[in-house]
Amino acid sequence: MSCTRQDLRAYLDTLLSPENYRDYCPNGLQVEGKAQIRHLVTGVTACQALIDAAIEAEADAILVHHGFFWRSEDAVLVGMKARRLRTLMLNDINLFAYHLPLDCHPELGNNAQLGRLMGLSGIAPLAPSEPSLPVFSGALEEATSLSSFAENLSTQLGRELLTVGDGAVRSVAWCTGAGQHYIDTAADAGVDLYVTGEVSEQTIHIARERGISFIAAGHHATERYGAAAVGIQAGRELGCSHQFIDIDNPA
Repeated sequence: MSCTRQDLRAYLDTLLSPENYRDYCPNGLQVEGKAQIRHLVTGVTACQALIDAAIEAEADAILVHHGFFWRSEDAVLVGMKARRLRTLMLNDINLFAYHLPLDCHPELGNNAQLGRLMGLSGIAPLAPSEPSLPVFSGALEEATSLSSFAENLSTQLGRELLTVGDGAVRSVAWCTGAGQHYIDTAADAGVDLYVTGEVSEQTIHIARERGISFIAAGHHATERYGAAAVGIQAGRELGCSHQFIDIDNPA
């Protein structure tokens, strides 16, 4: 069973609606490969290790959250970037990448998937009128301690967490990846806890001074779920096989 590149492209663009976002990179098909797609590999970042693993898995297309051509990077194709692109093109592999659209999809996105992993109900964008704001909110059925919440999340993600605070937790806001700069947005919303992937020096002071608990759970660890969820659904609906490949990253 298989689908065409155009079928997959149309499906992903319709599902993830990249036209609704002002992003830091192009969303959609970034590198064109073969026209027929039998096997789709998903992953977090289009690093060389993922590309090599996809070749080993005989993939015809790769779908990731972190692709290429970021706004602030040098556009010259040399070194590491040239090697990645050369490998894709020599093996005729399509590369699809969706950044904010994959964070913000209300059911399959990174944030929605992490909310379910945290055992929250009422999962929804924190500001529905701002579709490009990748911050979600939800709540526990019953309040718990920050240490208990963090212990459960650490087990789910398989990594140690950085935590700040000691209060009870019921309402939670979160943003997967590098969302530490949204901590003021979470504090303004009045939630008990803000969860994201990364931490900056000033994040600790903001959490302490604004009286909000904070967890940094890892950029990669919090973004392992959206691309896989989309890949599973795309494979089921379009008829191609799917495989998620996790390239370990402690960041």
